Amino acid sequence: MAVLGQLTPQQTIALENKYGAHNYHPLPVVLNRGEGVFVWDIEGKQYYDFLSAYSAVNQGHCHPKIVNAMVQQAQTLTLTSRAFFNDVLGKYEEFACKFFGFDKLLPMNTGAEAVETALKICRKWAYEVKGIDENEADIIVCENNFHGRTTTIISFSNDPVARKNFGPFTKGFIKIEYDDLEALGTVLKNNPNVAGFLVEPIQGEAGVYVPQEGYLAKAKALCEAYNVLFIADEVQTGIARTGKLLAVDHENVKPDILVLGKAISGGVYPVSAVLANDRIMNVIKPGNHGSTFGGNPVAAAVAIAALEVVRDEKLADNAEALGNLFRKELNKYSDTSNIVNLVRGKGLLNAILINDSEESDTAWNICLALRDNGLLAKPTHGNIIRFAPPLVMTKKQLLDCVSIIIKTLKQFEK
Repeated sequence: MAVLGQLTPQQTIALENKYGAHNYHPLPVVLNRGEGVFVWDIEGKQYYDFLSAYSAVNQGHCHPKIVNAMVQQAQTLTLTSRAFFNDVLGKYEEFACKFFGFDKLLPMNTGAEAVETALKICRKWAYEVKGIDENEADIIVCENNFHGRTTTIISFSNDPVARKNFGPFTKGFIKIEYDDLEALGTVLKNNPNVAGFLVEPIQGEAGVYVPQEGYLAKAKALCEAYNVLFIADEVQTGIARTGKLLAVDHENVKPDILVLGKAISGGVYPVSAVLANDRIMNVIKPGNHGSTFGGNPVAAAVAIAALEVVRDEKLADNAEALGNLFRKELNKYSDTSNIVNLVRGKGLLNAILINDSEESDTAWNICLALRDNGLLAKPTHGNIIRFAPPLVMTKKQLLDCVSIIIKTLKQFEK
């Protein structure tokens, strides 16, 4: 491994390109250290991280409390599988259930696994509780969703890159427009086999689309009226990112099934979770679902520490205040800009719409220029740049970042 430290950035990238599958298109920067809101490349240059590993490091890079919890547990017991009990999992399940207000938690590792878990729970509940005929249950999803890239999940994606040449696809999903209550109501009224409605409170990967105020609360009410489970995918929007503990909290919505991942571990370990009350979760019996690593002692210890940091450091409040400031400052600039069409977001999950087509490379080039100016961000859907810094950022740091962003954008004014 010592040899790796001597490689240039170009050699490091070439090594990954040669031996790694080409399933990502990273920004050309090679990082080897992170602390708080900063990351450093292998040549020692410091950057503000404005992606937070897709909102996995809300608590900042290498938060000492979370890292210490991982190290201490890793030195004691790392994995037992679920063939036996361990002395940390129950504590984590109790802590998380009380933290989010649910009866039970099913532990998994990644966001996509958690979404798959929620879909299975929903279907089993449909057959055993709601009374839908077996194999006839439908789950409503939204256009332009992003819930992961497993075979089942891409079955209801409309991203051609994620779907092409991966069929045949899983049946049982009905797609409607996002933020369209009429469309939701029509499907619920005309299809008695609907078991659930899976929705992102804010569509992150699609470009940080924030629905109209009241959409989530009214959608939940419709689901209740038709005895359909409201499933909130908060893998990216949860854990204080949008200025509340959960994005659904902005409308006081209590999901029937809550899906969490990413920042539930502070980005130091793969942890995800599905939470629900007994009337739903009790349909899961031994052998129905599981994971060798799901609920392992290290994951449990890390998740407790990560959630304590969110609570103790009041990260939701900080995200709310700094998010308002960020949009205020960027909107001032966009009002007179011909390169930025729109600024949108909630809390510290924000995006700008670049005045160019999705097929253009303008947003990518802006991100390269941001990198050169000391800030790391990434385009999504071609002409949208997502901004999601760690929630431990200070006001002074945020204003410094706003200056970098505006200075960079001015280089691209037409």
